[in-house]
Amino acid sequence: MPEFDPHCVACPRLASHLSNVRDMYPTYYARPVPPFGDPKARLLVIGLAPGMHGANRSGRPFTGDHAGILLYETLYRHGFSDRRESKYGRDGLRMKDCRITNAVKCLPPGNKPLPAEIATCNLYLQTELLKLAPGSVLLALGTIAHEAALLASKLKRKEYKFAHGALHSLPNGLQLLDSYHCSRYNTQTKRLTAEMFDVIVRQVRALLAG
Repeated sequence: MPEFDPHCVACPRLASHLSNVRDMYPTYYARPVPPFGDPKARLLVIGLAPGMHGANRSGRPFTGDHAGILLYETLYRHGFSDRRESKYGRDGLRMKDCRITNAVKCLPPGNKPLPAEIATCNLYLQTELLKLAPGSVLLALGTIAHEAALLASKLKRKEYKFAHGALHSLPNGLQLLDSYHCSRYNTQTKRLTAEMFDVIVRQVRALLAG
C-alpha cells in the first residue's frame, strides 16, 4: 500500500469538490495533501482533513489557517520543529522527530468527510503506522483522528474511547494520545486552551523519553 498518492481520486465526491475548488482558486494547491515532517519520526500528529484556506491552499498540513498557529507554536516549544510558525509550503520549516498527517488527505465539503471516505483514505494511514518504531506516539487531534488511528490499527472503537488527555497503549506497540482539535472554534470557546495543549505535547515528550 502506498503511503501517499498525490493523484488519488478514489473518493468521487472529494475529487469533484477539489476540481471545483481549483476552478474557484487557481493559485491553491487543491489536491491530496501529503504528510509533512521527519520520515523517521516517533511522533505522528493526526488531524482531521485539510482546511479550505489552510492546507488545501498551501499544500502542507495545518499551514495557513488558525488551527496551525497553536499546533506549530507548541511543537516548537517542545523541540519538535526548528520554527514556531508554519507560513507556507516552502518556507524552510523542518520538523524534528515529528510528522504531521490527516485522517483524510483531501479537502471535504463543509470540512465533514463521509465515513466511506475516511475508510478509503485509511489505507494510507495504515502504511504510515507500519513505518513507525515501537513506542512511537500517535497524537490524535479530535474524535475522527482518534477513530482513524484505531481503524488503521484494526482495533474496535468501543474498547478505546476518545477523551481529551486519554492515553491508550495499543497492541501494535504504539501509544495513542488524544487531544481536542486545535480548531478556531475550540480555542476561541476555550474548550482547548494553549495551556491544555502544552500539557498534551509535554506528555508526548515524556513518553518518547521513556
